[in-house]
This record gives sequence, C-alpha cells and structure tokens, in this order.
Amino acid sequence: MTAQERRSSVSLALIFALRMFGLFLVLPVFALEARKYPGGDDPALVGLAMGMYGLTQAFFQLPLGMASDRFGRKRVIVAGLLVFAVGSLWAALANDVMGLLLGRALQGAGAVSAAVTALLADQTRESVRTKAMALVGISIGLMFALALVAAPLLAAQFGLAGLFWLTFGLTVAGIATVLWVVPPEQPRSTHGQPGRLADVLRNADLMRVNFGVFVLHTVQMAMWVAVPAMLVQAGLLKGAHWQAYLPALVLSIIAMGGLLAMERRGRLRAAMLLSIGLILLVQLGLGVVALGGGMPSLWGLGALLFVFFCGFNMLEATQPSLVSRMAPGSLRGAALGAYNTLQSLGLFAGGALGGALAKWAGAPGLFAATALLAALWLVLTWPLRPVAKAGS
Repeated sequence: MTAQERRSSVSLALIFALRMFGLFLVLPVFALEARKYPGGDDPALVGLAMGMYGLTQAFFQLPLGMASDRFGRKRVIVAGLLVFAVGSLWAALANDVMGLLLGRALQGAGAVSAAVTALLADQTRESVRTKAMALVGISIGLMFALALVAAPLLAAQFGLAGLFWLTFGLTVAGIATVLWVVPPEQPRSTHGQPGRLADVLRNADLMRVNFGVFVLHTVQMAMWVAVPAMLVQAGLLKGAHWQAYLPALVLSIIAMGGLLAMERRGRLRAAMLLSIGLILLVQLGLGVVALGGGMPSLWGLGALLFVFFCGFNMLEATQPSLVSRMAPGSLRGAALGAYNTLQSLGLFAGGALGGALAKWAGAPGLFAATALLAALWLVLTWPLRPVAKAGS
C-alpha cells in the first residue's frame, strides 16, 4: 500500500469502528436495560426496538449509495452520520420503549456503509483493495467483541441512556474524521454502464455470501436477546458479564490465527465453511442449555461464547473482502449495495425474530430457529467455488 492508501484504509476503517462500536455497545444489555422503561415488559416490542435500526438502514442503504455517486462520497457520509447522531440523541433522551424504537429507526436512516465502502474502493488500487476491505471487516469484528466486554460495565455505571450519549459522542468523532483525516476525494471518471442489481442476483456465489451475511447478523442479534438473561441465570450479575465475555474474546483472537492462516493459503472456502459450522455448533449448544432448565453452567456458556467469537470474527473479516474479490468491476457497486442491504435486514430480522420467539417459544424455540438458519446457511454455502488467493 502507498501512504495515501494506508491513510484512506485506516481512517475509513476508523469511521466504521467508531460508528459500529456505538451501535454494538447497546446490544449485550439492551434486552435487560429496556425493562426499566415503560413498555419494557413486552419482549416482542423490545426485540423490535433492538432490530429497528436494521430495517431503516436496509431501506436507505442503496439510495444513499447512489446519492454518493452523484453528490460525492464524503458529503453523503457526513449527512448520514449527522442523522445517526440525531437518532442516538433521541434514544438517549427517550422516556419509554417507543422512544428507543424511534431513536433506533433514526440511527438506521443514517446508512453510510455502502458510501464508505465505495469511497474506500475509489481510493485504493485493485491489487490492495482486498487487504483494505479486510481491514474494515476486522475493525467491525473487533468493535463487536470489545463492545461485549465494555457494555455491561458502562451500562452498570451510566445506564442505557449513557450508552446512547456515548454513541452520540463517537459519531461526532466519526464526522470529524471524515472532514479532517480522510484524504480528499479524487475526481471519478465515468465508468460506463454501472452494474445492475439483477446481475448480482444472477451470480450464485455472490448471493451465497449475501445470504450468509444476512443469516450471520440475524443469528447475532437474535441470540443476544437471550444470552444476557442466561448469564444472569448462571449466577453472573449484569454488571459482571464482562467476566464471561473478556476471556472468550481474548482466547478467540488467539485461536482465529489458524482460520486466517487457512485464508492466506488460499483455503478461504474451507475457512468459511468451518466458521459457519462453529456458528451452528454454538446455536445447538445454547439450545441444549436452554432446554436443560435450571441454572446453566457459567463455564459452559463461556466456552460457547468463545466458539461463537471465533466464527463471527473470521466471517466479519473475510466476507466483505470476498464480495470485493468475486464481483467484476462493473458489478462491484451493486454487489456491495446488496451485501450491505442484506446485512441491515439481518440486524432487523434478528432483533424482531429473537424478541418474538423469546415471547412465544422461549429460549429453546429461539435457538432452534437460529440453528436451523445456520444449518441452511451451511448447506447453501457448500457449493461455493474456491476463490484464488489475493494477488494471484
């Protein structure tokens, strides 16, 4: 990478990191903290509020990406982050669950993922773009893991409103990064006829990856409707949940080296299938724990969290990179737009599905559904064609 490409990659990954850290920060504690608000005794409403971000983001992802083509990437990114900041402020000041839901909806309306990814593609050469995309993916995975550790500590001290205030501050820092750290946009030449969404839908391998990111984020959101309560049942107070998350996180980062080594050897397909298998194994394990009733084993839950982090972090690091490598140049914008839209729909579906299943089928029914989704994902991804090593 040149110095300019390195600056672009690091600064744009930082924007993702600041925004996603604030977003993920409420995830581990939202279901528990929302109970303190009027309407918080309805798991379905809480789940809807949790996932509403993903629904509105799904609606705005493609329009804002297209707007960035016409009006400039940085202008759209700043505008989107301003909307996200307003949503964070609204949620911080909310007095009931409906107020939280509206705040989350506004956060989602500031959907800048496609525009940020497009700007990164504009500012990097083809030969280093995969590395740049992977850096963004890794930053998202690390922020999710860090948020799981920090959220219980911060929520115990400042409450859910405090987490949204922190998200507001992080978003303002993201806006400053766009304005003063990200390199200026370069004039983009006309690239001829852009790729169409229909062309992406006809690419079987791209649709397998897109379905995969939808399932990954559906499962991620759904399982965290139930996991905090399971940790409480295991005897770990809400403010001490970091004691389960931190060891699982640290050990998973160490273990992830083996999966990344497979990717470097050109065995990306095998690494992906193994990671999906780990996600499936965790859902089955959590389902067995939930079916057992009584007090769950804290050690058992910690082991399942470790396995989940291994698979999740690997998939978050490799899937955006895989899309950028599989999509032809004329389809890259449409492919990334579809990928980000399905990721957003997964965030919404997971919260809504998790809340509804927790209300009507309990934790065993919730994990049965997530296990079925993960199994379907594994079956549909199995025919994925091997991808050549980057740069080969």
